[in-house]
Amino acid sequence: MELRQLRYLVAIADAGNLGRAAEALFVSQPALSYALRRLESELGVRLFDRHAGGVTATAAGLDVVAEARRTVRQAERVTAAAERHRRGRTGVLRVGFEASGAGELTTRARAEFTRAHPGVRVEPKRFDWGGEADALRSGDVDVAFVWLPADLSGLHAETVHTEPRIVGLPSGHPLAGNEAVGILDVNDEPLLWTERAPREWVDWWAVNPRPDGSEPRWGPTNDNVEEMLEQVAEGVAICFAPSSMARYYTRPGMVWVPLTGVEPLRVALAWADGADGPLVRAFAEVVRGLVSG
Repeated sequence: MELRQLRYLVAIADAGNLGRAAEALFVSQPALSYALRRLESELGVRLFDRHAGGVTATAAGLDVVAEARRTVRQAERVTAAAERHRRGRTGVLRVGFEASGAGELTTRARAEFTRAHPGVRVEPKRFDWGGEADALRSGDVDVAFVWLPADLSGLHAETVHTEPRIVGLPSGHPLAGNEAVGILDVNDEPLLWTERAPREWVDWWAVNPRPDGSEPRWGPTNDNVEEMLEQVAEGVAICFAPSSMARYYTRPGMVWVPLTGVEPLRVALAWADGADGPLVRAFAEVVRGLVSG
């Protein structure tokens, strides 16, 4: 059995369709189908039931895919461990964040760390919706400011920042001139959301369910912050965001208004378990000092 085969299983399970899985893996569908049949033969169990809409994992398949997913993640951590030592010789710290990260704390921490460690190059890495935690597990970054809620499995995390939420409205919207907007005031407004993030993350940002028990009116989807803001400016829908977005992301045709009646955003500083090398520890100390000061 090869790691490549386990990656195939995870991709098939995530896609629920051999065609989509093949596209994600950059292999042909016949080749992927053959690899699946071969692995099923090797294991002696049927892993997926095939049907017109795609594939569904069998009971055996669910167990095997869960183990495959853990094994793939562990393999990624092995590669990441070697990469950390390789980069340690060149003095590079990759800091992940999403959109506005932890607001001014993100840029202040990078600047203060650079001042204290002039021989280390800090590389900011921005990720789209909910992607920064996965980037830590895969070794794409060394440390990250993670928007919560998030899957923190395999990570060390400590909350370092909170900020209120705001609503993005087209500039001509009737509520655009308000000093604040309550969550129930926008119940009938189409809300932008994403399919790229876990459902828990999407529901938290959408405030689903609303305080009155209702479900948001789901609008169009988007894949990144630029697409989201463009659709708000076009008058297609509204969006929710942390208050720091009003400082870092402005766009003609839209305004930001404080959103009341909702939880604030919490941001954690996180890194992979066992990956707290000297640079990560030093960066964490800088962040803690800024937060406590």
